[in-house]
Formats: sequence, structure tokens, C-alpha cells
Amino acid sequence: MISKHWQLPEFKVTEFFPKKTKYCIGIPVINEGKKIQKQLKKMKKFASLADILIFDGGSTDGSLKKSFLKKQKVRALLTKISYGKQGTQLRMGCAYALKQEYKGIIILDGNGKDDVRAIPSFIKTLDEGYDYAQGSRFIKGGKHANTPWIRLLGIRLLHAPILSLAAGYWYTDTTNGFRGLSRKYLLDTRVNIFRDIFVRYEFFFYLTSRANQLGYKTKEIPVTRIYSRGELSTKIHGIKANLDLLLTAVKVLAGYYHPKYL
Repeated sequence: MISKHWQLPEFKVTEFFPKKTKYCIGIPVINEGKKIQKQLKKMKKFASLADILIFDGGSTDGSLKKSFLKKQKVRALLTKISYGKQGTQLRMGCAYALKQEYKGIIILDGNGKDDVRAIPSFIKTLDEGYDYAQGSRFIKGGKHANTPWIRLLGIRLLHAPILSLAAGYWYTDTTNGFRGLSRKYLLDTRVNIFRDIFVRYEFFFYLTSRANQLGYKTKEIPVTRIYSRGELSTKIHGIKANLDLLLTAVKVLAGYYHPKYL
């Protein structure tokens, strides 16, 4: 159930259109410039299938001008105005979506790496009753190119095995931001996702493992993720950042993010 006790950042909402669909697409973004603009142009044709929401971390590069967003059929722009990173943006966006009575949320990054043509597959999966759908570039039908070698090795040899062990279910691509989440799963008090402990990427790593722990219906969906040649990860690069990523996965395995009181 929706609770007044949810821990959320301060944010403002600009709505361009009324709610039209049962699912929404949420895009966490900050200063992605032309990348997010090109992505939204590609996504425009899917606006009739799922309302598009922008979860902005406070962009200052002019990429999210309201006139542009409205032209691309974006339903609403949510702008975080207090501290926090991706996890904080996702708490903000998911809370708004749930209060708007959406039945599920499809989330993907705003850096233009993901092939948005997978959106209908996520909608179909939610319609089939799945509560957590994880995009994977490594399963049959998936594709990736120019993935930084340190990221590729980290995912395949460390990150995916650790989160799969935590979940009790084999996931192949646990850092991929393309995911589908059901309303039922996000509102489960045993998950309790609206806590200030989720500031960065802890939010998604926890949700990846918690779904199977609680017996929710889950699956992986093939997706395509393409890096520009020679490109580093937009927000996570370097040995220290990748070690931090790994440490977060270990915390998930240890149950660090589980609600202390149910």
C-alpha cells in the first residue's frame, strides 16, 4: 500500500499530458545531452503503449527543455531538488508512478546505449504476470558491442554470480538498467523500497535479488546495449568505482538492505 512514511527526496513535477496507459516508462537521467534527446525521439512511437516519464537528477545542460519533451510525447518531468543519485531518482520516480496508479514500470537508462525496440517485450512480460523482468545482452536474442573489458569481466565473473547467489536464480546481466517492475512487487512491505538507504545503484541490485527471495515471478528478456567505440561507462568507471559496485553486490548477498522491521 502507498504510505505517508515513504522516505523520498524533494522534487518537483511538470506534467505535460494526462495519464493514458496502464504502464509507464521511467528514465533516470542527468546531463546526457544529445544522447537522451536522440533516445526520446526513438521512443516517441512507443508513447501510445506506455507513458514516458523522466526522472531527472538535476540536469543543467539544457537537454530537457520542456518544449522538446512535450514534442516527444513525454508525459511528465520529475526533477529532484535535494541530495541523491540514481537510487534517489528511482525512489522519486517509482513513488510518483505508483501514486498515479500505474500497474507496472519499465525502466531504462537515458544514455542512449539501449535499443528501445525492446519496450514492447517488457510490456508483454508484465502482461503475462511477471513481477520482475531483467534485460540481458548475454542471453539468446540479446546483443552487445564495445562493452569495456573491465565491465564485461566484472559482470560475468563477479557481479552476476554474486547477485544470482543472493536471489537463488541465475541472472546473466545484473548491471543492465533495462528492467520491468510490477506494482505488486514495488508495494510489498517486505521489500520496502522507499528508504533513504537507497541512494545510488543499491536500489536495482536489491530489487534483483529480493524478487526471487520472496517468490515473485521473474525472467530475463533479451536486449541490445551498444557502447560507442572506446567509450567508458557514463557514470561508473575506474577501479575504485567498480570495486564499490562489487561491494554493494556483496552487501545484497549478506542481506544488508533487507527491511529491519516488517
